[in-house]
Amino acid sequence: MLGRLVDEAIGRQGASYPWGNLLPLLHGVDLFLVNLECVVTDKTERWRGDPGKPFFFRADPRAIETLRAGRVDFVSLANNHAGDYGMDGLCDMLQRLDQAGIAHAGAGADLAAASAPAWLEAGGLRIAVLAFADHPAAWAAGPGERGIHYLDPEDPAGAEAMARQVEEAGRTADLVIVSAHWGPNMCERPSGAFRAFARSLVEAGADVFWGHSAHVVQGIEWLGDRVVLFDTGDLVDDYAVNQRLRNDLSALFILRVARHEVRRLELVPVRIEHMQAGRAGPQEARVFLQRLTPLCLELGTTLVSGPHAVAVAVPAAGSRGLR
Repeated sequence: MLGRLVDEAIGRQGASYPWGNLLPLLHGVDLFLVNLECVVTDKTERWRGDPGKPFFFRADPRAIETLRAGRVDFVSLANNHAGDYGMDGLCDMLQRLDQAGIAHAGAGADLAAASAPAWLEAGGLRIAVLAFADHPAAWAAGPGERGIHYLDPEDPAGAEAMARQVEEAGRTADLVIVSAHWGPNMCERPSGAFRAFARSLVEAGADVFWGHSAHVVQGIEWLGDRVVLFDTGDLVDDYAVNQRLRNDLSALFILRVARHEVRRLELVPVRIEHMQAGRAGPQEARVFLQRLTPLCLELGTTLVSGPHAVAVAVPAAGSRGLR
């Protein structure tokens, strides 16, 4: 989230400021994917469809340079802030991302565009990224209607449609990633319905299911050689900190992949402070991993600590699931 106080910090400190000392890590990966939970636009008229909506996040167009400074390759736009400044603001952002060469999915000029995958290439692999959000329904793209790719995971028709999209992408992709902005804030565990939905998409051919929205990192589940990240928490924001859940502590999720296979998943603990992400110190990393470890164990995943506070997520013995 690059708006509000983060936007002000960018104006004072420069485009690279939000990435802090993570830049060497970000510049060392083949692809960097994020959920962009704000509108990057110079439009200033807020969406008026919900008088009770409390938060509107807008970043000055200079935030495009922040994305470029972090070498962001892809942004998911299916979320509950993409339409904060109306569909004009959303479409302005789409144009700016296209001009900057930053791939995106989850929003568009109509339903076909909003639900279409982004295509990325790295290491000889062709990667499809699909994105959806389960709120707000008011911004749902439709035939000839601008908006986000809205989907209710508990609606059988929507779930079947998403599974078909995953299957279709998998016919030509070497790796399929599904980005999901779903569920309530400050929720530590996915619901049973969400777990079933994620599994159904993996069975349809998704290699990585990547959730976000809760603002805290949830457990990780392996299904064969595929992985479900139910919620990856936050990376850059100006949000108030819940002292129990510590939403200021999260991670970079580094995946080592091959064709239709996730070979390794590393977590680099991160702390958000002063509108900037940075590597968590030893004590902060312990706090983060102590909270996350039992949540992963509930899903059959063990976190193995490595050097420099990096953790590796591996399946617990006999719990790899799908074959």
